[in-house]
Amino acid sequence: MTDDARGAILARIRDAYPDPPAKVEVARDYARALDPGVDAIELFAERVADYQATVHRVVAADLPRAIAEALARRRARRLVIPAGQPGAWLADAGDLERLADDPPLTHADLDAADGVVTGCAVAIAETGTIVLDAGDGQGRRALSLLPDYHLCVVPADRIVGTVAEALERLDPRRPLTWISGPSATSDIELQRVEGVHGPRTLEVVIVAG
Repeated sequence: MTDDARGAILARIRDAYPDPPAKVEVARDYARALDPGVDAIELFAERVADYQATVHRVVAADLPRAIAEALARRRARRLVIPAGQPGAWLADAGDLERLADDPPLTHADLDAADGVVTGCAVAIAETGTIVLDAGDGQGRRALSLLPDYHLCVVPADRIVGTVAEALERLDPRRPLTWISGPSATSDIELQRVEGVHGPRTLEVVIVAG
């Protein structure tokens, strides 16, 4: 469609609706935070585990060791490393084949990798959800969807209580990937099948301090 044709169509739509629609006030009196006394970090860890993800809680000084141990248990050696990831995260991981996404890895490259290590933009305690926004250490959406194993580092200060709080931190113009546990579906005869449209295994490292 040419620009002239598009403009003509949009002009006809505007002419058909000369009056702007009335502004609708949306009630915002719903609960926007967890109840007082609820520990968001504890709740997040509990909800993520409910989704059959593996959860670890460490202090910042122990993060490299925790990542190295998780990768060793998985026997993961060929790892996708998004741009902007702190080098210290893999300091204890030994001799890895680190797959940089520059130039962009093909789908076959991503599928053949042992896994991916990412950070996150925000995490939601109420729903046990991790949100990636393609920022530093996260990469484009395909990096966390095609490899069969995803290890996600979640700093405690990025855990919020509710979806409403998460939305206040997120930029809707960025590509947002919402992850609630390993990829799974029960569409066929209510039988749970994992790895349908994302990794079969999700490992989450919550970092305090």
